[in-house]
Amino acid sequence: MTINPTTTALPTTERPARAAATGRRDVFVGTGALLRLGLRRDRIVATVWILLFVAMAAGSASASQSLFTTMESRLRAAAAVNDTPATLALYGRVFDPASLGAVSMFKLGAMGAALVALVAIFTVVRHTRAEEETGRLELIGATVVGRYAALTAALLLSVGTTLALALLTALSLVGAGLPAGGALAFGLSWAGAGIAFAAVGAVAAQVTESARTANGLGAAVLATAYVLRAAGDASGVDTSSWLSWLSPIGWAQQVRPFAGDRWWVLGYLVAFAVLVTVAAYALVARRDHGAGLLAQRPGRPAAGPRLRTPLALAVRLHRGGLTGWLVGVALGGLAMGSIASQVGQFADTPQARDMIMKLGGQRGLTDAFLSAEMAILALVVSAYGISAALRLRAEETAGRAEPILATRVSRLRWAASHVVVALAGTTALMVVIGVGAGFAHGAATGNMAEIGRVLVAALAQLPAVWVLTGITIAVSGLAPGLIMIGWGALVLFLVLGQLGSVLGLPQWTMDLSPFTHSPKLPGGELSATPLIMLTLIAAILVTIGLSAFRRRDIG
Repeated sequence: MTINPTTTALPTTERPARAAATGRRDVFVGTGALLRLGLRRDRIVATVWILLFVAMAAGSASASQSLFTTMESRLRAAAAVNDTPATLALYGRVFDPASLGAVSMFKLGAMGAALVALVAIFTVVRHTRAEEETGRLELIGATVVGRYAALTAALLLSVGTTLALALLTALSLVGAGLPAGGALAFGLSWAGAGIAFAAVGAVAAQVTESARTANGLGAAVLATAYVLRAAGDASGVDTSSWLSWLSPIGWAQQVRPFAGDRWWVLGYLVAFAVLVTVAAYALVARRDHGAGLLAQRPGRPAAGPRLRTPLALAVRLHRGGLTGWLVGVALGGLAMGSIASQVGQFADTPQARDMIMKLGGQRGLTDAFLSAEMAILALVVSAYGISAALRLRAEETAGRAEPILATRVSRLRWAASHVVVALAGTTALMVVIGVGAGFAHGAATGNMAEIGRVLVAALAQLPAVWVLTGITIAVSGLAPGLIMIGWGALVLFLVLGQLGSVLGLPQWTMDLSPFTHSPKLPGGELSATPLIMLTLIAAILVTIGLSAFRRRDIG
């Protein structure tokens, strides 16, 4: 054997180090290609939600400039917010009552950050766990793709789009006439929350074997963070309490755009994202492809007699998720009912007392608060309806529908089973909210008859919730490739309901939301006409979806 004298062999001690360095690089091979693929797949969805958030921020800033033209009007508005625990819990505190930017953007501070965080979670899970669940990532992994490539590409995609959102939001606020420093701080507070919860989504994708469960786990962490922030803001005196500092959403709010611009708080969000991301990479290295840290328990060798029908199987599949939702909305209803009994106690200014009298006294203000919060919780329940309706498509794409349809079970019967669970599940959730809020409010006021009034108010929101579920079912049948329209409709209706008046939108635009037509109960007039019309619309949408599903190809 001839040895080339010009070739210098590596010392034995250096070979393992060189191999280890090469191995570290190899685990990231293919990240760029997967990132480009993700950008191509999300080019429409990401563009839509970025423009939607930017429009919300710019519209709120522009509309508020005409509402709060004087220092007195800003101070009065800030006092009304900061003196009402219910408003503090929902939106957060106005940290500088004299600042036009702080008063204008307080509604979008915590709530906007939470929405951006939710989109970040869904984006990371979509490009990691969902790809594994469908088997596409396994095909890609058979090529020259490193173990960490998919997770890295998903995180880069989520972080990049979130930073783009921050920059465009800041530019839109500057264009609306707000200070550049505060505008940039506001945009980065949104981006910080998105980046932090993108890391949470990365960990959730490693824990479970299902994309739906991973999304639910990430959303549960986000909800916990929001509740901590809400409790901290509502219980604090003149400022947020220590509970807010336990929440990434609280950190985003504590950046205080237009009220001092505390840039250093962004460091908490970055540090949190780095630590959680490191944990996500560690979990990737410790699990098998397609598996989660929480392995699914094997089922029985033979199904029990209770699983002989498609409906029984659908109930079994939705059981775990629905149970978690029931617990969550029960806690939300109890909290809402407890807060409602205290709303009228904070009328310590002439303006607040005058407002309460116009609303019909303290009871009128309490009813107005319950009505507003019931509409928000109905939007939350709509998210379950959309998710449950999407289970129909998930079972189809995962290949689990074909074995069932190969038996005597018809397409219509199988699809209808999931539709029934989605509609019944939303009904159960609204009942739990109504009973929980009514019980807490009745216990605080000593009048347990409130349970019936609040329950009726909750059930009055059901037809609007069913419309969103029907939209998702119709899209699943007609154009399953556009299944994200259901979530888009939810965001659109949320914007129209919560920010339509602030943005100065015409009434016909706000009337596009089914929730605009729901009776404002308790305290308002119960009209059967809008409830019947909304129910009819939901039934038509469900019928269209099921009919289209019968005629198209499976998968």
